[in-house]
Parts: sequence; structure tokens; C-alpha cells
Amino acid sequence: MRARGNPVSGGEVVKVVKDHPGGTKNTRPRRTNARLAAVISESGLSREQVARAFVRVAIENGATDLAGIGRSHVTHWVGGSRPSGSAPVILCEALSRCLGRTVTLEEIGLTAAGDAAVPGTGWDTDTLTALADLGRHERDMTVNRREALGTATYQLAALTLPAAAWWTSLAERRLRRATPGSRTFGRGDVEAVREATAMFSRIDQRRGGGHARAAVVQYLTSDVAHYLRGTYRDDGVRRDMFAAASELAYLSGWMSFDNGNHAVAQRHFILAVQLAAEADDAPMAGHVLRAMAHQAIDLGHIHPGLRLAAASVEGKRYSEASPRERALLGVVHGKALAAAGDHKAAAVALIRAEVDLADATPAGSEPARVFFFSEASLAHETACALRYLGDLDGAARSFQRSVRTRRAATFTRTHAVTLGYLGAVQASQGAIEEACVTWNRAMDAMDGIRSARTRNVVADIRAVLATHRRRSVPAAITLETRASDFLRTTA
Repeated sequence: MRARGNPVSGGEVVKVVKDHPGGTKNTRPRRTNARLAAVISESGLSREQVARAFVRVAIENGATDLAGIGRSHVTHWVGGSRPSGSAPVILCEALSRCLGRTVTLEEIGLTAAGDAAVPGTGWDTDTLTALADLGRHERDMTVNRREALGTATYQLAALTLPAAAWWTSLAERRLRRATPGSRTFGRGDVEAVREATAMFSRIDQRRGGGHARAAVVQYLTSDVAHYLRGTYRDDGVRRDMFAAASELAYLSGWMSFDNGNHAVAQRHFILAVQLAAEADDAPMAGHVLRAMAHQAIDLGHIHPGLRLAAASVEGKRYSEASPRERALLGVVHGKALAAAGDHKAAAVALIRAEVDLADATPAGSEPARVFFFSEASLAHETACALRYLGDLDGAARSFQRSVRTRRAATFTRTHAVTLGYLGAVQASQGAIEEACVTWNRAMDAMDGIRSARTRNVVADIRAVLATHRRRSVPAAITLETRASDFLRTTA
């Protein structure tokens, strides 16, 4: 409800007299937010369309309390009511995506004393400064997780990679860094970081990104950050330390992604790419870009995801990678092509990935970061690609191959996800009772796992089962109860 006043410079005077989600109760006269109105007008969208774009970004970033935002809320904001909490930042990102450029809080008239600025894409921030900023943000999350998450949003603008000169300049920057530290670090320190990363990576693969992530971030932003500012016996050791730090930053990002903290994951991934660029480690950079592509595609940003996947297999990122890593990069690229509807190119990429994996040497002679990628992983990603292409029979066979060949006790999280996807394909083929058997196996595997991806699998199970309630399939009724209980007790 609004009480109209006399028009004044900058817009009419309004009076907000009712609470609503994303806004604040205030009975003081307000001016129309002419800046916000102008940006919405520039977008060419109706207020209802702006609200839908807002809700998509809110859900993507876990702000489910803002999922009820609608046209009337946008009207209130244009009328002068200030959205509360994380809503201003989410509105900026929604409008940025609509316009294809960065929209700031100031531009839409929503800055106020004490506001955190909408973060930039991060590519131009000095690497070690970005690491320090990340550490401060993580500490803020420890104190007030909700408020800290509210200042971060997954940004499509950050998926546009810097030009070639940026990569060259970062490789040179490492050589120019001052070394004020009194202690000299050696190769043993590098190996210590790699050993810790390998240990945490195995925990992630078995138990999910919700386990031990805080310890990973603490180690990265304290000990490893200290190492990166230290003195080294030679540049080769310094380079290896930056590469090791990149792998640890990638892991913390992957764990955040797996746990559904997409904005946080994106910041860690960007930092990991920066560290890899300073190390002049092209395959490591490709490894992270592949993860960023995976995340973008999972969130429905197909074409940005495809661009990232294509970048991951460009030049030295692919040519200098080991065969196993080339297979990993290639199969995700194939999946991205399939999601974009390029059937022919997807088929070529998937076949090349199979050839690359066949050329792989024993895992001990390859980078530790690809220890998880095997026949089962290739089959899983291939199945996802075939599902995008509409080949459900082929997808089912590949998911079954993945389940059959995976070491489930070691890679439990992905095993559960694969079973969930297989069940969904079986349900799409009309085999609901078979799907229920598969889904029960998936939920059996989820015991002790903390992962938003496994929770999403269970939420999808419930959504599919809802369409079968009237058919009174006993297995579906029992499983629906189990899925409901799981989501309630693991929230």
C-alpha cells in the first residue's frame, strides 16, 4: 500500500505502510527510486519479469527466504521501499544479467551507510590480496554466516575470462614479488601442502563438501597464505608453491560448490585460477576452469559454461595435461556441448575423452588432483551428456556402467549422486518401480554424507514421486516418506 504525496525532485513521495518479504516496514515518506526505475526501463522487462529474474538468482544463492518475491515487491522498491538483507545485492546481479553489464547498488539507488559494495568479478584483484580478502570473508561467515553470505552473489560477469595478456602478466608478477619473510621455504613445504590437499580431497570424495571445509579454508588462508609471501631457495620452488596453493583453493571451492554455496565457490575458483596463472601452470588452470564450467552448467548457465569448458581445453591447458586430466577436461567439454545442443561436436569430444583415458598411466604417475577420475567418472559424465542429447537408453547404460565400475567405499558421494541420476532416467522411461529400487540404493549410500548435491537428488526424487501418488505404487509411497524424512533431518 502507498500513500501518494506531492511530486518532488527525484520522484514522487510515497509511504510504505505494510511489511513484505525483501522490504522493511517504514511509515516515513519516501521518494520514488528513480534510479531503479530507469535501470528497469533500460532492461525492457516488466516488473513481474524482474521479480522472476530476482527469484532465480535468490534460489541459486540459497536465499530461499526471498523466493516469494513478486511484482508487487518490485513496485514497492521502485516506490521507495528499500529491500532488506541480501535482496539489494541479488537485485544487482539479476539486473546485471538482464542487461549484460555490471549494475551497482549506487546505480539503482540502494547504497546506504555501512553497505558493502557489490564485489567485482575478482580477476583484476592482486592474487595475494584476493586471498587475504577471502580469509576475512570466511572469518565474517564464522561470526555471522547469514550476513556474510548476503554480501556475495554468484556472478555471471565473473564467467568472462580475462584476455591473453592477463595470463602473461600474472606469470611475470610472481617473479617481481617482494620476499619480506625471514624464513626460507623449500620443497618439503610444498609437499606438505600437497599432502594436506590430498587428505582433504579424499574426505570430500567420500563424505561430501560439508565435511572439513572449514579446516581446508583455515589452512589455505593462514599457513599457505604465509608461505606464498615467503622467501624461496629458487623460483622453481616458489612456482610449485603457487601451484599447490591453487589446488588447495580449487578444493575449497569444489567443496563449497558441492555444499550448495555457489557464490563462495566462485570466489575460491577465481582465486585458484589466479594462483595457477602466477605459477604458469596451464593444466592446473584448465582443471579449475573445468570445475567452473561444471558449476555453471549445473546452475543452468549453459552457454557461459560452454565457454569455460572450451577455455579449459585450449592450448597448453590441454596439450600439457596428463592423459587422465585431458580425459576429464574433454568429457566435461563434451557434456557442455551436449547441453548446448551441439550433437556432432559433443560426440567427437566424448570419443576423444575415451581415447585419452585409455592412454592414461597408473594413477601414481599423474597429478594427485585427478586421482578420482576413472572409467566410472567418465561413464557418469558421458551419461549426463547423453541425457542432455535425449538419449535416455544410452544415458541409463552409461550410468549403470558408472555404478558398476566405481569404488563406492572411496567415492561414496558421487556414487550416491550417480544412482540418483540413474533412477531419474529410469523413471523418465516409465520404470517407476525399478527407479524406486535404484533410489533406495542411492539413499542407503547417503548415510554420513554432507552434500547439497545429494540433498538435491533427494528433493528431485520427491518431485518425481509426487506425480505417481495417484497410481498408489507401494514402493513409491514408502520411498516418498523416506525422502521426506531425509530432507527434514538433514536440513
